[in-house]
Parts: sequence; structure tokens; C-alpha cells
Amino acid sequence: MSQVAKPSVLFVCAKNAGKSQMAAGLMRHIAGDAVQVYSAGTQPGAAVNTLSAEVLTEVGVDITDQAPKLIDPQLVRDVDVVVTLGREARVDPKTGPGFENWDTDEPSERGVDGIERMRLVRDDIAARVADLNTRMNNQKAAASPRAEAE
Repeated sequence: MSQVAKPSVLFVCAKNAGKSQMAAGLMRHIAGDAVQVYSAGTQPGAAVNTLSAEVLTEVGVDITDQAPKLIDPQLVRDVDVVVTLGREARVDPKTGPGFENWDTDEPSERGVDGIERMRLVRDDIAARVADLNTRMNNQKAAASPRAEAE
């Protein structure tokens, strides 16, 4: 069981500059205070990707105050779910949290670049975040004392 009181998720990508920051920002936007959200990188970059931040502002999400962070092994153990985004980040599974890998859309492989690429990545991640939020809420509801009493 998580040591964090409310459901929690850690989004991880290699640099913690793009995809994991987008996922964290989208989850905060969708879930509000209902889910504790973290993001980190296995090899953090210097700053959040400008295009990532720009396409999120288009949907009302601001990540401009975020900065890439190195993954904390203790946090990996403490959260309910660890999500790696893309193919570069590797996190050794630990006992406790659920682990998921989102092999996110990579439009550049189809010749789509720039802001259009980032919008497609955002939309792919947004759909996955919405699904994860629903699953986390369903698990929380099933585990609540009231649900057990019924």
C-alpha cells in the first residue's frame, strides 16, 4: 500500500523535459487535488521543452514553472503507479507500485515535426492520462470503507 495518503502517480521519461512533464501537467489538470502527481527523468535535461509547454497552454495547462528532476528511488517505491513514457526511460520495477509503459505516439517517425508533432503527442498522452485517472478513481472507490460495507 502506498505511503502517500491519496492515489499517486509518477510519470517518467528520459529527460523529464517533455512527455513526462506533459503527462503530469495533464493529470494535475484533470484530477485536481484528487491525485498526487510527480514527474522525473532518468537523465534530466536542463529545462522543460518549449513546444511541450506551448501545446499544453492551448488546452489550459501551464507547466512553465516546472523543471526537470532526477528520479527518486524512494518515490518510485512510495507511489501507487509508475508510468514510463516512450522507449528511452528505464525504471527497475519495485515491490508495491503498479508499473506501466506508455509507448507513446511518435509523429516524427511519420515525418510530422514541430508544433504539429507536439500536438499529436499531447493528444495521445491526454487520452492515456484520462484513462489512468478513471482507473485510479475506480480503484480508490473500490477500496473505500463505504464500498467495503455495502
